[in-house]
Amino acid sequence: QQEKEQQQEQEQQQEQHHHPHHQFPEQQQHLYHQDQQHQQHEEQQHHHHHQHQQHQHQHQQHQQHQQHHQHHQQQHHHQQHHQQHHQQHQQHHQPHQQQQSQQLHTAPQGYGGLMLGEMPQQHPSEEISRIHRVVYDLLDPELRENALLDLSKRRESVLDLAPILWYSFGTITVLLREIVGIYPLLNPPKLKAHASNRVCNALALLQCVASHKETRTPFLSAHIPLYLYPFLNTTSKTRPFEYLRLTSLGVIGALVKIDDPEVIRFLLSTEIIPLCLRIMETGSELSKTVATFIVQKILHDDTGLDYICQAYERFYAVTTVLNNMVAALVKSSSPQRLLKHVIRCYIRLADNRRARDALKPALPEPFRDGSFDEVLKEDNSLKQWLGRLMMQLNEM
Repeated sequence: QQEKEQQQEQEQQQEQHHHPHHQFPEQQQHLYHQDQQHQQHEEQQHHHHHQHQQHQHQHQQHQQHQQHHQHHQQQHHHQQHHQQHHQQHQQHHQPHQQQQSQQLHTAPQGYGGLMLGEMPQQHPSEEISRIHRVVYDLLDPELRENALLDLSKRRESVLDLAPILWYSFGTITVLLREIVGIYPLLNPPKLKAHASNRVCNALALLQCVASHKETRTPFLSAHIPLYLYPFLNTTSKTRPFEYLRLTSLGVIGALVKIDDPEVIRFLLSTEIIPLCLRIMETGSELSKTVATFIVQKILHDDTGLDYICQAYERFYAVTTVLNNMVAALVKSSSPQRLLKHVIRCYIRLADNRRARDALKPALPEPFRDGSFDEVLKEDNSLKQWLGRLMMQLNEM
């Protein structure tokens, strides 16, 4: 029996050796609880770290939002300032635009717009929509006259009026019909002021088309300037005819002002120079100035200079008219504007060797005898142009 008890005790000791947690249950539970608490503590720390990162990210977003909000406020403030400035600008220019409109109503200023070269102002969409409606009114014979007047007043203030006119249905046809419609009044001369003003408004719109880079080439390709040549060929000195010639010259002047060789080639092929030369001799001072400006711009192009100097008859025709103009300007009270264009024509002719040799003995005497001394004292730029001409001809 003692042996059995000893054997049982040995077996219990062996079992306890193989299963130690049965030997120290409280210690194992304590270690387990410690491990569990440690894991919970790590999880809490990880959770707090994650929350901290989220808070940092939210804080950054909040700062970015504040910066973005400040940027929007600055933009809004800038827009308000720009709107106020634009309103002041419109208020400042409104009387000037009204004055221009009154001038156009009494005398279409084809040359005035050409020389001033005013920059057009952009208009809001409501104004563009109104322009489209007025252009559409051109198709109605009863509304056409007022539409022509309205559009001619706005031609320098609406940025894209030329493409609107060119690409809108039937508009160019209507303008050409206005032009062709007064041909019967040219010879014998029966043109009155009302009809002249109406067709001059149509011509002012064609000048707008001729000036725009997008419509100039198709305008030339359609040979539309040829419709104006009968007006340039008139000789009546009455005011309606003078306005008609002046506004027609304004269309041609708008073309040559761009310095486009394609324009010069077209004009040379259509015999524009004889028409201009006649106006340079017989027109009013303003018409003479625009016609001389056109000849000057043609000479400025190498093709134009070669064309005039190629045949002596052409060179002689041009220089004869220029010489006669100089003789007439001696008696003028304010010859500066026209004289400057005349001198620049001589200077450009002198760039050609054969023309320079021909000019030396034929230069107008008033350039040599001091007839323009008083004028030259008042206008330094004119004095410089004449001095340059004399140097080219070895006169100094």
